[in-house]
Amino acid sequence: MSQGGAEWRGGLERWLNGVWYEGRSGAGWLWPLSALFGTVVALRSWGYRHGLYRVRRVGVPVVVIGNLTVGGTGKTPLTLWLATELARRGVGVGILTRGYGGRLSIPTHVRADSSPAEVGDEAVLLAAGTSAPVVASPDRVAGAALLESLGVELILSDDGLQHYALGRELEVAVIDGDRGLGNGRLLPAGPLRESVERLSRTDFVVVNAASGTLPSALPWRGRRGTFCMRLEVADAIRLGGLEGARPLGGFVDDPVHGVAAIGHPERFFRMLREAGLRVIEHPFPDHHAFVAADLEFADSNAILMTSKDAVKCRQFANSRMWEVPVHASLAPEGGVLLVERVAALARKTTLTE
Repeated sequence: MSQGGAEWRGGLERWLNGVWYEGRSGAGWLWPLSALFGTVVALRSWGYRHGLYRVRRVGVPVVVIGNLTVGGTGKTPLTLWLATELARRGVGVGILTRGYGGRLSIPTHVRADSSPAEVGDEAVLLAAGTSAPVVASPDRVAGAALLESLGVELILSDDGLQHYALGRELEVAVIDGDRGLGNGRLLPAGPLRESVERLSRTDFVVVNAASGTLPSALPWRGRRGTFCMRLEVADAIRLGGLEGARPLGGFVDDPVHGVAAIGHPERFFRMLREAGLRVIEHPFPDHHAFVAADLEFADSNAILMTSKDAVKCRQFANSRMWEVPVHASLAPEGGVLLVERVAALARKTTLTE
């Protein structure tokens, strides 16, 4: 994408986020489009639930981890956390992702050194963050079939809550506890991909809350349970093929450049500020394809970026650039219940074979 195109897209994203989450005017003008979108979504959902459209299943259980809103909620860190916990319990888990931002046309087995331009940044991040096989595919059913052929016992689908063509045994919806569901309207007047009532058909709701506790008056409930999750930053890792890791406290002496091309950049910047850093913020459009010129800042201060962005910057990285990994952490009782419920799906399948 050209610089002008990126700036235009970034401006549009900021305007829409202002309408959706900050009460900026404009939602009324978009209401007719939301009404049309809502009608199409409702008819499509009804068609899948009543057999008008075909739901296809693979031979292993599928667990979908998605969201109701556009933009980042923390589903990818949750997917990595759940994959790790399942592997510790001996479950042969595989991860399915769409490969958004890549040029895929067929299901592709993704590795940590795969090209983000080909398979998408989130796919490479998933492959780098776990030992589980990762497949990226615009056709999720075909991607799930490839994972099954690789011998997995259970599939975690990173996103795909609205991809009803792929049958699933369990659904997890992740909600941003800070921004919630915004103005509660459907796209494009609001951030919702489906109506709020969709949560009543979702097994679990995981609320990504910076405080680590659920709000006292929680308006969102999964039919089997609602848990709290928080994201925690780890030590920064130097890019550019150079060895080295540094606690975030090691960056407090000088301002740092914070770079984020994710659905909710402010969350990343806030985490850096909470670690005591003075942050010069550089938000980019979600899934932005970085080039070296994007990070050529006039000073010599450190450049801190998300893991999702780091996989796209390694080919031109220098010693100024640092990746700041973020890990999901669930309250013990909720985390154990979620992992055990998912692991039971794999055990049930094994026993019936």
